Amino acid sequence: MKISTKTRHALRMMLDFALHRGEGFISLRDVSTRMGVSKTYLEQIMMQINKTELLTAARGAAGGYKLARSADQCTVGDVLRAMDGNLSVFASEEEAPGGDRLSLMADGVWAELEALITQRLDSLTLQDILDRNQSWAGYDYSI
Repeated sequence: MKISTKTRHALRMMLDFALHRGEGFISLRDVSTRMGVSKTYLEQIMMQINKTELLTAARGAAGGYKLARSADQCTVGDVLRAMDGNLSVFASEEEAPGGDRLSLMADGVWAELEALITQRLDSLTLQDILDRNQSWAGYDYSI
């Protein structure tokens, strides 16, 4: 599994929405400023995230985005799937080894690794990450 820069920014963006969830709908401009990433780049990420049920959108002057469910119900696995489609260890079926005996033995290792990765990503929530880094949560300022 290779995590793209866009996917890494998607997770950061979702963490920003989780951290500021009490503020109602949040504009991408505000998220962009806090993250130090262009609004245009975040809009590209939003095109993929919007296909899921992770965020709720509102239009208008007070519009923006917010988490569609609580931060303890949104997992890192949800975000990665929204961006990349799956959590497979192999980039594509063509890259998976053939059917000889040694390949089949190795496939068992890759299947076990994939199961462990998937289990961890599906159990790690945005709230878990915020709680783990609670001491940073109050230090959202710029110089």
